[in-house]
Amino acid sequence: MSTDAQRNQQAGGPDGAAQEWQRWHEERVLAVAAPYGPLSLTGTHWLSDYPDGRIPAVPGQWREDGDEVVLTATAEDGIVVDGKPLTGEVRLGADSGPVDDSRVVRGDRRLVVLRREGLWAVRDFDPASPSRHAFSTIDATPYDPDWALPGTFRPYPEAQAVRVPNADGVERGLGLGGEIVFTVDGEEHTLRAAVEPDGSLWAVFADATSGNGSYRFRFLRPGAPAADGGVTVDFNRALLPPCAFADHFICPFPPPGNTLTVPVPAGERNRLDA
Repeated sequence: MSTDAQRNQQAGGPDGAAQEWQRWHEERVLAVAAPYGPLSLTGTHWLSDYPDGRIPAVPGQWREDGDEVVLTATAEDGIVVDGKPLTGEVRLGADSGPVDDSRVVRGDRRLVVLRREGLWAVRDFDPASPSRHAFSTIDATPYDPDWALPGTFRPYPEAQAVRVPNADGVERGLGLGGEIVFTVDGEEHTLRAAVEPDGSLWAVFADATSGNGSYRFRFLRPGAPAADGGVTVDFNRALLPPCAFADHFICPFPPPGNTLTVPVPAGERNRLDA
């Protein structure tokens, strides 16, 4: 039995699963609205666009140096690194932890170092962002047990990589480890999925509601498959991607084959502002 199926069973059947989904939904709204949640991202600045190292509205001077970024600052820049004011130079790698644990701080802002396919960027997270203060909630369909579907994960003999457009208009690689197979109204469907380090799955998908009642694409994160490949495909937990909350994320679009022909009227649908 998959992790998701076990969770629903332990929750006490459909009613318990609905209550657990409601808690999950409320926690998602709180996480999105948190001071350093996705709504607080005000910019993703690629260093290759700023050869002089000066990023508008971002203090300090930032330059690439091989496998590191070199940040130079004066006292007037007001930058703090590892809890200490920076005057001079520091070498930085990519941040991998939570945003609020980033090494570089400027007041309430967090400056997060990012690397994608060999390119370096600085992300600026600001709790005072207009998007965060305009946000009301996430529009999501109430739990429907009919959209918690049994499925099977079929791993590829070898991991694959495809090039897909990203939300910023740039094409990047997307790693895929296999296919999730499931049935809707007697018709078989598949989603190509990545395998996360903990064994859980991640699929980027669109469906017949995308751009017409729901965001243009969504994420699905099933738990790790069972030994026989069994996995619960719970579309009640379909997620809005980070770029639904801030334009500065570089979310991948669905890979070929991941646009479902059926409508999926379940899960998160859209961001709602006040």
